[in-house]
Amino acid sequence: MTEPDQADAEVLSRGDAPDDGPRRSRVRSRVRPGVRGGVPLPLLLPALVGLAFLLLPLLALLVWAPWRGLPDLLTSTEVWQALQLSLVCATAATGVSLVLGVPLAWLLARTDFPGRGFVRALVTLPLVLPPVVGGVALLLALGRNGVVGQLLDAWFGITLPFTTAGVVVAETFVAMPFLVVSVEGTLRAADPRYEEAAATLGASRFTAFRRVTLPLIAPGIAAGAVLAWARALGEFGATITFAGNFPGRTQTMPLAVYLALQSDPDAAIALSLVLLVVSIAVLAGLRDRWMTGVS
Repeated sequence: MTEPDQADAEVLSRGDAPDDGPRRSRVRSRVRPGVRGGVPLPLLLPALVGLAFLLLPLLALLVWAPWRGLPDLLTSTEVWQALQLSLVCATAATGVSLVLGVPLAWLLARTDFPGRGFVRALVTLPLVLPPVVGGVALLLALGRNGVVGQLLDAWFGITLPFTTAGVVVAETFVAMPFLVVSVEGTLRAADPRYEEAAATLGASRFTAFRRVTLPLIAPGIAAGAVLAWARALGEFGATITFAGNFPGRTQTMPLAVYLALQSDPDAAIALSLVLLVVSIAVLAGLRDRWMTGVS
């Protein structure tokens, strides 16, 4: 072993060596390629199989797509109604999620109250709850004979199940947790001292939130809104359980795909392609937040 290599080995053996910037950098440059360069075969093969497993269905969708008849399929009345209804309901659900979810995220991130952990668990429960179960729960709560639904029907004549408004409610139920989780994480990362400084200058807590906190967390709100919109656009279980599957009124694109598979597979593939394009667009829009690594 040469003298420089022996010295490098000594540097590696003791973590608290005195400052020796060039030598330490040389040691790191020699060690890191050895750690990252080789991929063990027992890890490489399952990784490639997993990648193929995820990509193969998407490639099959592209292979079987009726490209020649795609314009006619996407402009048909049934498909257009489902697409238009999906876009409108997903956007409305995202708006409701913003109005309700941002204050909820602030409450969870900036205040301390008894049972906060339990409340956070309840907020994130729709993320893991089967959507069909969520639809049943919505029926029991907001149905015509539900806990709250019967009061809405008796007092205001409002009936939510099996209506377009019911689609928005179902999509909001499953999509809002994505927004809350994203915004809460952004709030926890934001420095609260800016809000404290605004309070010392005479601003009320709401003014500090509106003028200081919101601009700071705007990227997190935007990311959460995009995720919520994409989740609402692809919602199926809660929607069909709570709102039904009525063309032109409650039939969104996922429901139209399910129905078309039984009678018109080409239309089902065309709608699936639309949803695939939307999903790719969402990932592309969030690439700076989710798809880039930290060096």
